[in-house]
Amino acid sequence: MTKISSQLSTAEVHLTHPKYRPDIDGLRAIAVLSVVIFHAFPSLLKGGFIGVDIFFVISGFLISTILFSSLEKDQFSFIEFYARRVKRIFPALLLVLASCYLFGWFVLFADEYKQLGKHIAGGAGFISNFVLWDESGYFDTTAEIKPLLHLWSLGIEEQFYIFWPLILWAAWKWFAPNWLLSLTGPLKTFTMRFRARRMSWK
Repeated sequence: MTKISSQLSTAEVHLTHPKYRPDIDGLRAIAVLSVVIFHAFPSLLKGGFIGVDIFFVISGFLISTILFSSLEKDQFSFIEFYARRVKRIFPALLLVLASCYLFGWFVLFADEYKQLGKHIAGGAGFISNFVLWDESGYFDTTAEIKPLLHLWSLGIEEQFYIFWPLILWAAWKWFAPNWLLSLTGPLKTFTMRFRARRMSWK
């Protein structure tokens, strides 16, 4: 417990962040466009929903890179990691939740507005995926009156942000770091070779 508390209280330590990757920004653009086109014109890009999966992979890669690099250099801080996630996500999330709550008052029926309140609570608690999963079924209401339906993916992402650092930190402290590095070694080798190949293309 003392080790965990010391990590939680270490505000001076700065996480190791990877350099800017334009190729990853390009993948993000592809993911966004595919999802937008899928929702706006479903028949035009039937598999556009895969953009969500692309986002999950990108997020997992970047977060894992930050965590492994920071742990390897003994620069990991729970406070800084979670503070960055809060600053990045909470402003937009609170605006969306408040706007939907206000707009729903004027356009939704009483039972629909009650359901919206449950979705707002689920979105604020990052458990929208479980809330919506529990509602799925034959008698479920239509997706058009669920303005926060898209928060299921944010719920999964935030659950990853919450638990993955804890799992990695505990494994790093209680098991041999070399064992964990052996799992990521092939990934690092692949990344280095891919970068070298890209440089040869230019």
